[in-house]
Amino acid sequence: MKPLDGIRILDFSRVLAGPMGTQILAEIGADVIKIERPRGGDESRFFEPILPNGESAYFFAVNRGKRSITLNLKSPRGQRIAQDLARDVDVVVENFLPGEMERMNLGFARLAEINPRLIYVSNTGFGQTGPYRDRNGYDTIFQALSGVMALTGHPDGPPAKVGVPFADLTSGLWIAISILTSLLGRAKTGRGCHVDLSMMDVQVSLLSIPAARLFALGEDPQRVGTEHLGRVPSAAFECADGTWLHISGSDQHWQATCDILGLPDLAADPALATNAGRLNDRVRVMREMRYAVGKRERAPLAEALRAAGVPAGELNGVRDILDDPHTVFRDMVGAFDHPRAGSFPALRTPLRHAGEQPPALGTPPLLGADTDDILRDALGLSAAEIAALHADGVV
Repeated sequence: MKPLDGIRILDFSRVLAGPMGTQILAEIGADVIKIERPRGGDESRFFEPILPNGESAYFFAVNRGKRSITLNLKSPRGQRIAQDLARDVDVVVENFLPGEMERMNLGFARLAEINPRLIYVSNTGFGQTGPYRDRNGYDTIFQALSGVMALTGHPDGPPAKVGVPFADLTSGLWIAISILTSLLGRAKTGRGCHVDLSMMDVQVSLLSIPAARLFALGEDPQRVGTEHLGRVPSAAFECADGTWLHISGSDQHWQATCDILGLPDLAADPALATNAGRLNDRVRVMREMRYAVGKRERAPLAEALRAAGVPAGELNGVRDILDDPHTVFRDMVGAFDHPRAGSFPALRTPLRHAGEQPPALGTPPLLGADTDDILRDALGLSAAEIAALHADGVV
């Protein structure tokens, strides 16, 4: 039995943040019904990278384990079908601009009349209130506005985005968190709720440590490359073979770091025994460490540091880490069987319960593949009624 067996989710979300959140829940047992536009579907079905058979690997990444029904939400009949589906689900997830679901007669107030126990998650760029509520936005817009982009990159270079869609992925995690906590709350009160989850709020909340620096010191943090504003050493160093090694340590690691790198002068300086002293002399410490690391091959240096208890990690590419023996041992890369793409690799949900197998990988649905089954089984429509809906372009 999976943790969310019996929980039903009606998912109106598209692209990345919403689909990622509902995929997490689908693979731990929730029955997720994905509502898509007839003929086109979720626009991410056409996002690169596109496989030779026309399927999108982007779509595959965040839509596993769901069922797909096509529904024209601009038609009154399509709206009534969506309302009927919402009557018997636990959760609705949507990421339209504020007011759009209301214009389709699918807002929280309307659906809560039908289903008072409904948990309704509105995941929008800027939330249901505030001066920016009607703005469109994408992941990189939120990275830029939130300060994340200004903090990313090297001090002598331009701002940079995070290498993964940071705003979307972290918002997806908060969608999952909001649903799980709301389900617990409903178990106590018997009532549903409306969750107003702003992607911008999520990004601002992640500024916890930079904001603490601003609150404590009045200092507006700036980008520092791979270095750490509050710790020395903590940075990536280029090795003699052209590869990079990240070394990060606290006071208890300092003497061992100096011994392994052959830096007796730094080791003997009492002012550098504490992180505060090393912060005050950052330029000198970093210069000496870069020179010392630059004379060493990465593999033996990394082994020596780790053997002495000094945290050190190779800078891997995506292929490197997916082929890494620890990743392989943890079974983080699996595969699903798709009706058009065949066997296709996928990253597993990282949730692990001791003594149990990790959640099985679901298969991303073909567009509308489950439409007829859902209309028949969930709503009791006859074959003739379903055929008429197809003929009228409602589904």
